[in-house]
Amino acid sequence: MNTLTLSTIRQSLSRYDLAGLGLPVLVLLIMAMLVVPLPPLLLDILFTFNIMVSLVVVMIAIGTRKPLDFSSFPSVLLFATMLRLALNVASTRVVLVHGHEGPESAGKVIAAFGEFVIGGNYVVGFIIFVILMIVNFFVVTKGAGRVSEVNARFTLDAMPGKQMSIDADLNAGVIDQETAKKRREELAQESDFFGSMDGASKFVSGDAIAGLLILIISIVGGLAIGIGQHSLPVGEATKLYVLLTIGDGLVAQIPSLFLSLATAIIVTRVTTSESMTEQASSQFSNVPALFISAGILTIMGLVPGMPHMVFLTLAAATAGMAFMVMRKQLQMEQSLTTPALPVNEGPKELDWDDVEQVDLIGLEIGYGLIPLVNQESGGQLMARVKGVRKKLSAELGFLVQPVRIRDALNLEPDAYHIVLNGVVRGRGEVKVGRELAINPGKVYGTVEGQATKEPAFGLDAVWIEPAWRDQARALGYTVVDPSTAIATHMNKVLRESAHELLSHDEVQKLLDKLGAKSPKLVEELVPGKLSLGAVTRTLQNLLQESVPIRDMRTVVEALTEVSSRTQDPDQLAQLVRPKLGRMIVQGLLDNRDTLMVLTLDPHLEQLLHNVLQQNNGLSGMVLEPSLAESLFSALRESARSTEEQGFPAVLVVSPAIRPWMSKAVRFRVSELTVMSYSEIPDDQPVKVINTVQAEPRNNNSSVTKV
Repeated sequence: MNTLTLSTIRQSLSRYDLAGLGLPVLVLLIMAMLVVPLPPLLLDILFTFNIMVSLVVVMIAIGTRKPLDFSSFPSVLLFATMLRLALNVASTRVVLVHGHEGPESAGKVIAAFGEFVIGGNYVVGFIIFVILMIVNFFVVTKGAGRVSEVNARFTLDAMPGKQMSIDADLNAGVIDQETAKKRREELAQESDFFGSMDGASKFVSGDAIAGLLILIISIVGGLAIGIGQHSLPVGEATKLYVLLTIGDGLVAQIPSLFLSLATAIIVTRVTTSESMTEQASSQFSNVPALFISAGILTIMGLVPGMPHMVFLTLAAATAGMAFMVMRKQLQMEQSLTTPALPVNEGPKELDWDDVEQVDLIGLEIGYGLIPLVNQESGGQLMARVKGVRKKLSAELGFLVQPVRIRDALNLEPDAYHIVLNGVVRGRGEVKVGRELAINPGKVYGTVEGQATKEPAFGLDAVWIEPAWRDQARALGYTVVDPSTAIATHMNKVLRESAHELLSHDEVQKLLDKLGAKSPKLVEELVPGKLSLGAVTRTLQNLLQESVPIRDMRTVVEALTEVSSRTQDPDQLAQLVRPKLGRMIVQGLLDNRDTLMVLTLDPHLEQLLHNVLQQNNGLSGMVLEPSLAESLFSALRESARSTEEQGFPAVLVVSPAIRPWMSKAVRFRVSELTVMSYSEIPDDQPVKVINTVQAEPRNNNSSVTKV
């Protein structure tokens, strides 16, 4: 039994992470220092360790690129403050008990710091120490506390707008689900961090006040003990206890000042891809400012009575620094603008390589938008476009071809064109260096900026400065950067033109991929029953009506079944749609169980059915003009009313008239989805929310073809 118990304990200890014992041991050590007397040698070691910790924290804060990179700082600040206060208590105990024995009775570190600051004059030493306390408490600590408070409030106020921006990027296809989850986690960590920093800054301010009070108590108590208990002369008691008290306070205040400085650095950091050193060096490389400063120093150095050598030397150094920065900038500009020397060759004969094919998908940008493509300068456009391709490929069911981005000198600097097969299908303008605040329909105020229209959907928007981003989000605006605005527009254009992106090559790849798992199924269809061209045209028809082709197995099985009835791609697409009914309905439910639909008035539907039978064989349906106008007007009104209720506009009609109705409303009522009764699964709950009615307005006998 004992052997088993010892073996179990040994296995448990071998699995336990001993590194996790560090913090509990530190807490116990801090508690022990508050109650257990420490020898002077151990005090020297702990004071040196405290200074080392504060220096490491400051260096980490300086090298941090964004506050969340040092997310453990509030907890580190708490433990460092408690360690310093515990050392104060322990050293004060030693000073009061053994201070009469001499300057080194509390350790060599305290004695050395005290003698260095006092320098033989106790009044001056005391004043210098008080000045350090004032600098720490009233300048650094107070300022850092105020910045922490403002950051915490602004971060919490901006959270709803930032969450809406993440949802907008996810819906637009700019980011995937994993990226959105990661950004939400970072947003939550950011709010927790600045909230914790708001409270942690109070530790620093409280520590500064405690240090001043401990100083006063130690001096008064030391003098009382030295004179009253140990019968020391007033001068000798003052010398000993003031020396030890100021040394003790200085050893504690230097790490306190370092941690206060680290707190100020963290809370005042602007989130960039550069560390504080890199950011400061790049922004202080201002040639005009350096030359002006050098000129002012020169003028001051020539004033009679001034120390000429000091001012003129610093002026020369500043001017030299300006020349070095200017030369470095000129070298960088020349390296970027100097073209490579062409090889001196004779005229080259033309060949087929000189005949360029049009790009399937292209993005032409003005020269002012080139920084959005340059990843070295922080451009995100290429990453955004890649995200759009990835999302569309997953939703549509085939690989969307790469997008070729090129600069076009014939465009305005801030303009861009979205090109499909050499034809411009979308235009827009964005402002580099600004952000687009989009009005989603309900906002709680206005923001200052340049009014515009969102390029993808034509919503009201404002180009704002990045500094107004958080305020705009707090007011309900959806704020996106220029790269995201272009990517959202491209996502809309590519989704609407998905059928043009699918060619024979893509269909063959889809069939090959399915054939690897179901070879007999593919062999039976192509080329057994349908040609590759007929299958391609059928899939294009499905995509044109916003039906994804992710479920290629069901599509191929349905085509195999109905191919004996017709070879026409239009009819094949209509026969395949019922097999994909669940997938079509899934895209319209939007996390609801019941499908909300519109229907036609029975008399109107019968009328359209009769007219379609009378025009059998014609490419379109001939309707009386006023009836056609009344029908499409009623459909637009019903679709608008349905969307205002928060539901997608879905019109359900009989299978016979669905193909004609879908083509007729495609450009007249683009937000309306037309389905047939046969495409809705039998177990799908359906609720009719409106019945569309239309009547001819006059007896005009003329007709119109729709």
